Amino acid sequence: MDGDAAHPGHGHGGGGVGARGGGPLDVWLPALALLVCAAAYALAVRRARRRNPAQSWPPTRSMSFAAGLVLLAVALLPPLAPFAHQDFRGHMAQHLLLGMYAPLALVLAAPVTLLLRALPPGRGRRLTAVLRSRPARLLAHPVTALLLTTGGLALLYFTPLYDTVMGQPGWHWPTHAHFLLSGWLFAYVIAGPDPAPTRPGVPARLVVLGIAIAAHAAIAQLMYGGFWVEVHAPIAEVQGGAEIMYYGGDVAELLLAAALVATWRPVRTPRSAYGTRLRSVRRPTGRLEEGMRDGGP
Repeated sequence: MDGDAAHPGHGHGGGGVGARGGGPLDVWLPALALLVCAAAYALAVRRARRRNPAQSWPPTRSMSFAAGLVLLAVALLPPLAPFAHQDFRGHMAQHLLLGMYAPLALVLAAPVTLLLRALPPGRGRRLTAVLRSRPARLLAHPVTALLLTTGGLALLYFTPLYDTVMGQPGWHWPTHAHFLLSGWLFAYVIAGPDPAPTRPGVPARLVVLGIAIAAHAAIAQLMYGGFWVEVHAPIAEVQGGAEIMYYGGDVAELLLAAALVATWRPVRTPRSAYGTRLRSVRRPTGRLEEGMRDGGP
């Protein structure tokens, strides 16, 4: 392994970062935020049912949202959160939960659809207009989501950014936010049940997912071999973190692929549509011919 990739006691293993983490706010703030999210989702479900009693909200969506919050709690609260400040393997486990597993569960809960049902018609139309705007379409493009997820990983681990972030109190929160939001965006554009006006077809999304899988595996393998890695931690921690990224990422991507295949809906082929148009043309012609045989014009 490259010597720059492993320095025992520098940032990890020696207690430097761990001494800066684990304060009371690091526990109460995420716990409070998760409770607020749970209450907001439950309130939205209640309002959606009141606005349209005939259209119930699927319990599986609510269960998926609850599972996402539980995964976030595991990632952001003890014992994993303090361990992630002290050991690179804990950081990587936290990254997988924040950036891959929790976002998929939250996306499958269809929060945008729920919000559209809960909002009054005027606000719902404004939200729809925002989703269809040019900036939103650019942000929700699969290539944009791919660059944010894989590009963020390369920037964090192949530059001094990781040691800079982990060496400053409070800087880990923007990193967590990037993992969560970019992971949510990627899961949304690949397999989300929420409306996406510019989402490409399933074959195109499978290609993007395949590129993401290959890039994720390449980053993990380079990290394990110590090539270009700028993570200052013991070699065993870096290699262990790379293994967690490689195998844990594979499982998460398989789940995402399964969610994508589950959204596949066969569409009518152009030939069948053409046949339908022909039948619609022939029927009036037939009635006209019958009228002519009966002595009509």
